[in-house]
This record gives sequence, C-alpha cells and structure tokens, in this order.
Amino acid sequence: MRAAFVALALAIMFYRLLPLDLMPSRLAGPDILTALCFAWALRRPDYVPALLVAGVMMLADILFQRPPGLWAGLVLIATQLLKSRDRRDRETTFFMEWLTVAGLLLAITFAYRLVLALLIVPTGPLLLETMRYAMTIAAYPAVVAVSQYLLGVRRLAPGDYAVSGRPG
Repeated sequence: MRAAFVALALAIMFYRLLPLDLMPSRLAGPDILTALCFAWALRRPDYVPALLVAGVMMLADILFQRPPGLWAGLVLIATQLLKSRDRRDRETTFFMEWLTVAGLLLAITFAYRLVLALLIVPTGPLLLETMRYAMTIAAYPAVVAVSQYLLGVRRLAPGDYAVSGRPG
C-alpha cells in the first residue's frame, strides 16, 4: 500500500501540473495531497512512514515551485502528530477527526505564512490561502471516502495487526 500511496501522490501531482485551462482560476483548489497524507496517517499510520511523507511532499514542493522543504516539513510534523494521536483517538467520530484535521491544517497554514513573512518571501494574497484552506477542509470527507471505500484504507480494529506485525 505504500507503493499505492506514492502512485496516487504522483498522479495528483501530474494532474495539477497539466495545463487544462489557459485562464487562471478564480478559486483556489484544495490541496488534495495534504488531505491524503492526513487521511492515511489517521487511518493506517504504517502505510505512510515519515520518510515517505517527507519525500513525496518535498517532490511536490519542488514541482509546484514552493520554498523547498517548508510545506513538506510542516506536513511531516502534522502527520506525525496525527499518528501519535491514532491509538488514543481510534474510537472517535468522523466529525471530531475532521475538526482535528481542520485545526492542524489551520496551524500549519498559519506557520507557513508566518515563516514566509519572517523571511521576507513574497506570498500570494491571503484570500487565496484562506480559500485553499477552506477547499481542502471541504474536500477532506471525499478524500477519506475514496481512501476507505475504493482503496480499502481503513482504521485498524483493536485486535488487528499492522503491516509491521505488531498489534494495532
């Protein structure tokens, strides 16, 4: 499934790089790749090890011409926080998971803008960043549904075993 995560991430990056429209979009689209990392980190942390998340997000930083490593590092920190909450929050509702992801995404979006401002790097309008945040949160349930029902990435039940052979 790790290979499936990489293949899916590469497909998302390829689609975002395609010149499908000649005019700039009025709306900022969701960051499906970040939502996918969060969903898989909460569902099956063993499928998205830290090095894999760092590599995929670093490649995305380079391809999307973002400051290399900044968004990748923030997403890596966020996925590790979500993984550490996995066992404790296994019985939580989807709504609470969604709120957790929304809060964490807001924190790393704010940290991203703050670091860029401190380093005097020109940034896009705040409205676009806010729109991307809102669209990512709105798309998160669809990402979870596709991951769970089409790809079979479900939470481990209390007696199940992870890929590593240790109880989940």
